[in-house]
Amino acid sequence: MTIREKREVWENEYLSPLASKSAESKGRKHQSTSCDIRTEFQRDRDRITHSKAFRRLMHKTQVFISPEGDHYRTRLTHTMEVAQIARTIAAALHLNEDLTEAIALGHDLGHTPFGHTGEDALNQLLPDGFRHNEQSVRVVEMLENDGKGLNLTFEVTDGILNHRTSCSPATLEGKVVQISDKIAYMNHDVDDAVRAKILDPSDLPRFASDILGATPSMRIDFLVHNLVEYNLANPSQIALSPEIAKVMGDLRTFMFENVYVNQLHFKERIKIDKMLHLLFEHYMEHSHKLPLELQNRMDTSPESAVADYIAGMTDRFALKRFSEIFMPAAWRM
Repeated sequence: MTIREKREVWENEYLSPLASKSAESKGRKHQSTSCDIRTEFQRDRDRITHSKAFRRLMHKTQVFISPEGDHYRTRLTHTMEVAQIARTIAAALHLNEDLTEAIALGHDLGHTPFGHTGEDALNQLLPDGFRHNEQSVRVVEMLENDGKGLNLTFEVTDGILNHRTSCSPATLEGKVVQISDKIAYMNHDVDDAVRAKILDPSDLPRFASDILGATPSMRIDFLVHNLVEYNLANPSQIALSPEIAKVMGDLRTFMFENVYVNQLHFKERIKIDKMLHLLFEHYMEHSHKLPLELQNRMDTSPESAVADYIAGMTDRFALKRFSEIFMPAAWRM
């Protein structure tokens, strides 16, 4: 019996009957030979972490654009924090930790430079709009690996696609990532906002600090315990208790009104929006400057090809390209 087969036996014996078992995966679009050591979900985790899109997350904005200081979250640190929270929950509920981790590590691969400001810009430019969860699937299915994609399992791809609140993942592991994403960004964004002096700790609504806790670590610990305890009483549900879900909703409203909308001055958001619009128009008119694999798609889906290129940029690469194209040589940084 191989190491992988022993792991598959362990999953069947130890994991919850509601958990996803790697040996029962719905498989990949393109059949591949199994590994003697790793399960299918472990292989997906490794494919994601070794991808170029994953490495680029370290230079993509989470909330704060080009922050001064080394301790603000980036897309990469956010992703790692989601994976840690999600694995803790999955372990407590005897769900598949490997599947949970793979979904968490891949859920934001399609995010644009400059956070949601960049996403809003591309959403205006594409005829059918732009949604980062769908772009994440494009990354793993057709953009990575020189256009061949990562050929992930159905379960991981489904979890990546459906990690947004309005979506419905096919697995409980996907639902764990969905709510872990909210737990992570809501609390860590508060931490970053305090560090940036946009919020004072005393600004946080009393209902949040009194109920959830006074620090990010206390709030995360409280929310994880609440979700696990609620699931133990309601085994088929991955959710916070209704009372705590309402508190989280109120905190989200507070963050949108006081941080997400006001984090950048209106003029700064306009600048980023204009920059991405100009880059988009430039590459639509000069498609020969795109990578070859994207040039080959200009005849069939030009807007999508250009959006794929821009969405894959890091913050600093987008600034570099803008400077090279639109700034006089003597003025470039």
